[in-house]
Amino acid sequence: MTTNDEKTPSPPPSDPPVAGDAVFPRGLSLGVFVPALVLVGAVLVWGLGFTDSFQAAATAAFDWTARSVDWLFVGAATIFVAFVLWLALSKYGNVRLGGDAERPQFRTTSWISMMFAAGMGIGLMFYGVSEPLSHYIDTPPGARPGVTTAMATTTFHWTAHAWAVYAVVGLALALTAYRYGGRHLISSAFVPLIGPKRALGWQGKVLDILAIFATVFGTAASLGLGALQIRAGLAETGTVSAESAAVAVGIIIVLGLCFVASAVSGIDRGIQFLSNTNMVLAVALALFVLVASGSAVFMLDLVPTSLGGYIGTFFDMASRTGASVDGTAGEWLSGWTVFYWAWWISWSPFVGMFLARISRGRTIREFVIGVMIVPSVLSILWFSIFGGAALDLELSGRSIYGDGDSTLQLFALFGELPFTTILSFVAIVLISIFFITGADSASIVMAGMSENGAEEPKRWLVVLWGGLTAAVAILMLLPGLREGEPETALNSLQNLTIIAASPFVLVLGALCVAIVKALTSDPFITEKVYLLPRSERRRRDKRLLRADREAAAPTAAPAAAADPGAASAGSGAAPAAGGDLHLR
Repeated sequence: MTTNDEKTPSPPPSDPPVAGDAVFPRGLSLGVFVPALVLVGAVLVWGLGFTDSFQAAATAAFDWTARSVDWLFVGAATIFVAFVLWLALSKYGNVRLGGDAERPQFRTTSWISMMFAAGMGIGLMFYGVSEPLSHYIDTPPGARPGVTTAMATTTFHWTAHAWAVYAVVGLALALTAYRYGGRHLISSAFVPLIGPKRALGWQGKVLDILAIFATVFGTAASLGLGALQIRAGLAETGTVSAESAAVAVGIIIVLGLCFVASAVSGIDRGIQFLSNTNMVLAVALALFVLVASGSAVFMLDLVPTSLGGYIGTFFDMASRTGASVDGTAGEWLSGWTVFYWAWWISWSPFVGMFLARISRGRTIREFVIGVMIVPSVLSILWFSIFGGAALDLELSGRSIYGDGDSTLQLFALFGELPFTTILSFVAIVLISIFFITGADSASIVMAGMSENGAEEPKRWLVVLWGGLTAAVAILMLLPGLREGEPETALNSLQNLTIIAASPFVLVLGALCVAIVKALTSDPFITEKVYLLPRSERRRRDKRLLRADREAAAPTAAPAAAADPGAASAGSGAAPAAGGDLHLR
């Protein structure tokens, strides 16, 4: 019994929630899968069955988004760049994406190679020639005309901002799965912000539904770009008609079947083989253009020119909105910067998950430096070679720009080089494989999110999301295909991508807050381990690793007795996502 003068001791403060506190069930998540399926299905039925009504609504939604929300895309993307750089340079940069004693799963050279592969994509094939040319011919609002502006603007769209978006999601998922014992789900990454109960409830399900919806449209946008460019390439070789809607639809169906087949075949037999093949073809094609064009010096000069122009005009480009240049920049922004930011955001759940899985055991600082620098350098080199070759020809009076059809400009460049037909077919193969290697992984990720973060989801889910993605790609290109205008089809694709990505930009903003909240309560930070000298931290890590191995030895012994190979096979294995991680 207590008196009035006695105070009842308050309970000790509980630890802040981490992802591992939310125990996600195994198997299909009906609360995510069914609403996501209904939402995508409803868009398809409306768009394919009532085309005029759908296009009117889509146009109105896009006009409102481009007019009223462009500032959100522009501001958010730059905030993401500042956020990930701040994380890398702050005390949080020493936190590992895994246990404190854990080390990277992949050697740095292998990790960089996989990052190199992630930086390549169908967009580089589509825009490698057309974007520098477009900015050279049609100068961005308020900028000085010329090659430097063209290359600086292209660099702006394809480097830091793009990869900062991916880094936010990658960091959140890596910390969630490998440090805090959660699942590969956007909702799991939100546990520090909204708590385990809400993450498992309808709020978390809405987050995962939005992630699937954005990924469907982002992947479909890439499929649409690929179909338009493959059709143009086949037309240049005299194989098909350049204006045939049936050909474009057929290409989408064939590519859809290919990436679904690749996805269900397994990563070893499907994705890995295609990725390796594509890297060889991409490097060979770039080297051939560098040598055969006769513009090697000009191309190499463009590397520092692009970087210098980008740095010198960074803040002008990053702050350009619809109000810029006396309110005349809005239309240009919606076709370029805002579309790109929306496209990167819509791909972020898939690419972020890929980056998380290959970066386990690295520090946040290593992750940010690798993700921001390696793909950015690759993009600058790619655009300097392909865009540089086209610009050099344009400056000499041999027009590659033509009538402005961006689907034809890569093949117009090949028309000025030896072995034109062979180059065109190689490019078509590259475009196809670039899409297949990205989309098969995206379909696996969407299926995994439908199945509570399963790393190996059921095949029927992979096939279903792959088929729906192909159908959405047809829907996105439908207006242009009906009119026989590639640029109209491209505009429709861009508009729907911006609309679909708009809600998810808010999710990414909240994800930044969740990351900071998780890190501020991390024992590595609260116990000020980051202040220890590096040598002392290494000794500490060795002690932790030894303690973990000793703790695991009693449980491993029975298994080793039953299976003598089990102990050697499992020794040194990192804990699986969702498992218990020792954080000290």
